[in-house]
Amino acid sequence: MRVLVSTSDKTGLLEFLRPLEKSGLELVSTGGTYEFLKKNNFKVSEVSEVTGFPEVLDGRVKTLHPSVHMGLLADKSNPEHMSQLKEHQVKAFDMVIGNLYPFEKTALSPGSSFEDLIENIDIGGPSFLRASAKNYKSVIVVASPLDYPWVLEKILSASLNDNDRKKLALKVFSLTSYYDALIVTKLCDDKEDLEFLNIPLKKKMKLRYGENAQQIAGWYENPLESGNLSHCEIHQGKELSYNNLLDLDAAVNLVKLFDKPGCVAVKHNNPCGAAVSDNLATAADLAIKSDPKSIFGGIVAFNRAVDIKTAEMFKDIFLECLVAPSFSDESLKYFSSKKNLRVITLKSLMDQNSTKPNYKSVSGGMLFQNEDSFKREDWQFLGATPNDKIMSDMIFGEKVGAALKSNAIALVVNGQTIGLGMGQVNRVDAVKHAIERMQESRERLNFDMADVVLISDAFFPFPDSIDLISQHGIKWIIQPGGSVQDEKVFAAAKQHNINMVITKRRHFKH
Repeated sequence: MRVLVSTSDKTGLLEFLRPLEKSGLELVSTGGTYEFLKKNNFKVSEVSEVTGFPEVLDGRVKTLHPSVHMGLLADKSNPEHMSQLKEHQVKAFDMVIGNLYPFEKTALSPGSSFEDLIENIDIGGPSFLRASAKNYKSVIVVASPLDYPWVLEKILSASLNDNDRKKLALKVFSLTSYYDALIVTKLCDDKEDLEFLNIPLKKKMKLRYGENAQQIAGWYENPLESGNLSHCEIHQGKELSYNNLLDLDAAVNLVKLFDKPGCVAVKHNNPCGAAVSDNLATAADLAIKSDPKSIFGGIVAFNRAVDIKTAEMFKDIFLECLVAPSFSDESLKYFSSKKNLRVITLKSLMDQNSTKPNYKSVSGGMLFQNEDSFKREDWQFLGATPNDKIMSDMIFGEKVGAALKSNAIALVVNGQTIGLGMGQVNRVDAVKHAIERMQESRERLNFDMADVVLISDAFFPFPDSIDLISQHGIKWIIQPGGSVQDEKVFAAAKQHNINMVITKRRHFKH
């Protein structure tokens, strides 16, 4: 068996090759792999001996030569191909073992320069791997050490078939596609100039099922995207599910926006309770009291280290997951009695500046947008100017409202949500639902209606919502404006002595 070997990752290589020596191996290798095999007492030839040409340009050109690629691309079932090999005195390869320069490792290294990145872009590797993959019926191509055990077993038992070969070939094309996407993602600053969307995603794990038990699901990560959920540390609990991950993402994306210590509870991808305060324990208490019914079975996220006082707030509440930038040893010990509760550390929760692209799949394609953002410089005040306390609630509430599925209304007071209405097909119903929840809140919370702020994720198309709001003593509304009926909406607010802030920035979330 004639084998071309060129690997940067030597894991398992010796164990793969050693049993094949008995059947006769003719090894051809390059640079560091050649030295590695020689050192381990394998009989091996350098590529330069095959090509009659030395490695040049600091090793950039090694395998890129007809004496190599003819041996990789010759279809052994084609007499003309075999005749040409004989004519040009080129021997065919039976197997290729290879992997690529560690561009990903270099890209993730904080000290890597642009020159380092360029030097770790592999050219020869993808070329000889793709050539072999194209010619898979004639050449076995193995690009991952994870495949060594089963491939070895099948070779030794002479049971490696065309389906196995095709499977290995497709893994090569998948690998090189991922590798190129890594390069584009790392090096390109303005991807809007590109015609193609390249996202480097690799499987982190297979999930038990998707949204429902009958759906197959997997978790893929982009290693170049800092602060993503795949970087979390899971301290305890059951394996994360598809729905857990969706809710964790929603909770994390909201709680990291808060400057003050904050706590967010999420249920079915919507916040059901959120609060900020001067300390985390108080914020947690307020978030729980926001909607103690809906938090049951939910996900809770914190933007500060969880201490024992905060942990004890959740003594009698059934939850799926808790996530925070860190947990004290005492709090971890406290949660350990809840065996099924997932307790997760995500250090990047402290990083408010981290941004990430937003992708959504649609039938036959993908949509892209950058992250939503908040800007107060353009706010327009109709009526009284809010004091610091009301302004703080407006800033807090706008972020909560943006995290709710549209149409959405959020009612907040004193850094706490007291009524949330989301996912409605008209704004009046969203207002009704938020007010209904607020009325339930009044039975257990003590707040002054004059301090309540109502946040709308988008404009009010008609004054009917304002008329409804006025019936419940709400005096502060924050909304983006932009309706053709704005003047009528503004007039209704003035008539009912409601102060309105126009942000000129919509926060739809579908």
